[in-house]
Amino acid sequence: MKQRLRRDKVFILVALPGILALLVFHYVPLLGNVIAFKDYQPYLGITDSPWVGFDNFGVIFNGDAAFLRALGNTLVITLLQVIVVFPIPIALALLLDSLLSERVKRVVQSVLYLPHFLSWVIVVAVFQQMLGDSGLLNNSLRSAGLSPVDIIGNPDVFKLLITSQVLWKDAGWATILFLAALSRIDTTLYEASAIDGASRARQLWHVTLPGLRGIIVLLLILRLGDALTVGFEQIILQQAAVGLDVSEVLDTYVYNNGILAGSWGISAAVGLVKGIVGVVLVLGANKLAHRFGEQGIYHR
Repeated sequence: MKQRLRRDKVFILVALPGILALLVFHYVPLLGNVIAFKDYQPYLGITDSPWVGFDNFGVIFNGDAAFLRALGNTLVITLLQVIVVFPIPIALALLLDSLLSERVKRVVQSVLYLPHFLSWVIVVAVFQQMLGDSGLLNNSLRSAGLSPVDIIGNPDVFKLLITSQVLWKDAGWATILFLAALSRIDTTLYEASAIDGASRARQLWHVTLPGLRGIIVLLLILRLGDALTVGFEQIILQQAAVGLDVSEVLDTYVYNNGILAGSWGISAAVGLVKGIVGVVLVLGANKLAHRFGEQGIYHR
């Protein structure tokens, strides 16, 4: 052990600031979850606020209407993003990998990666300029003598709208992992399958997708950990336009009830349960992956 520490002391010193930042900003604040069991009052502080036991969890166990609405919206948006957004980076990676020209590939990659570096404020503003009531689409329709289309402020299409925003912003960036996995697939497997008469579709099914299976399972497990987190900043920026009925999710529920309404204990209780459910989903999915022969996020 001492020999390994002496051997790796440079790497440990380099990693130490990041480890300390992780502890200070991610793990130490977890102690604040104690307010989920208190009637927390900021002027009293955490230690002097009275204990209330599990009373704050009543909104969850008793089926509070606002909480159930937020939970339902969260699950629907998560399902949409898993079905629609998750497969697109795989398809993009396969298309990019099939390009013969490295110059064209680099240009396409740069174009696809760019939206990832934009903040949600800019992304929402871009969509409003394109699809808003005074945006490019509706101005073009008016110029053509047609009726404008209400997209940005339409509650019926809000979930599809935010899903399309996530797709535009992050799909290109997510291709990086799949491109890295594709580069590790042994090219002799393609050559052998071509000699055996396998078509491109057969090579995709029997060589490429099995080579990507490990990273696909890993990302799905990690996505389950964030199943109840669907993008606070993105939604809070557009919530006023469509109302709480369709846009309230668990993250905005915590913000609206805790920061704005002052129900700190209730918000902490919801956040705590959300985190516990995420951990349980990750551990359960990882165990299931082990049963199917996959490594998952950690070894057995």
